[in-house]
Amino acid sequence: MMTASHDHTLIASVQRAVQLVDIVANAARPTPVKVLAQASGLSLGTTYNIVRTLVHEGYLSREPDGLVLGDHFPSLRSRDDEGVVLARVRGTLRRVTTELGATAYFSRFSEGEVNVIDIVDAPRNPRVELWVGIDHSAHATALGKQILTELDADGRLDYLSRHPLAQLTRHTISDLPTLLNQLERRPSSAIDTEEYAIGCTCIAVPVRAPGVVASLAVSLASDLKPVDTEPLVRRLQTFAGKLSLQLGAERFGQFTI
Repeated sequence: MMTASHDHTLIASVQRAVQLVDIVANAARPTPVKVLAQASGLSLGTTYNIVRTLVHEGYLSREPDGLVLGDHFPSLRSRDDEGVVLARVRGTLRRVTTELGATAYFSRFSEGEVNVIDIVDAPRNPRVELWVGIDHSAHATALGKQILTELDADGRLDYLSRHPLAQLTRHTISDLPTLLNQLERRPSSAIDTEEYAIGCTCIAVPVRAPGVVASLAVSLASDLKPVDTEPLVRRLQTFAGKLSLQLGAERFGQFTI
């Protein structure tokens, strides 16, 4: 139990700052200041003042859709915390979107499921409307296929046995042997052309780090020519390599650029 003397030594403003950082660190999505104020019970004015200081000191970072952890804070927590992953991923997705002019996606395999962790929209090529959840469409999306490629044969079959190959468009591969053959032929990148949504092509590459099975992807209009996909894949692989390092691959010598 905390004694009265100990209580007198606590600094309220520091407690509030730590509380705000902890909320952001455990959030799966960027957190707007208003949401942060509601979650913490602090007034909006107080929250804004504390956030301004935390951003200045590098413990939080502003994104267009809210706050994520800043450069200084991730080193203090487990690399696998949702907030840490989001903080490391968001900057790379933003750079992909800026350079390639395409909406960027980061997906991860966790607890037996494929999950979309973050998306950054490109104004001229907005995100594909996710009308079917990724848990029912990994076989029809490049970002899902790339993750399936990274699993071993048993893991791949286990996942596909639990998720029927729904025919989402006339281009969707819903035949298991055909899908498995395609996955084995393209280990370093994946593509779907109108398999998830008519008018859209998605390209994905792997992101590899200890304990991480993930993919980095972009979506573009389906009039993209095959010859144009090769330079896109190379650029995505460069971004994915840097992201792999950020997520911990350098500690084990698993990835070099």
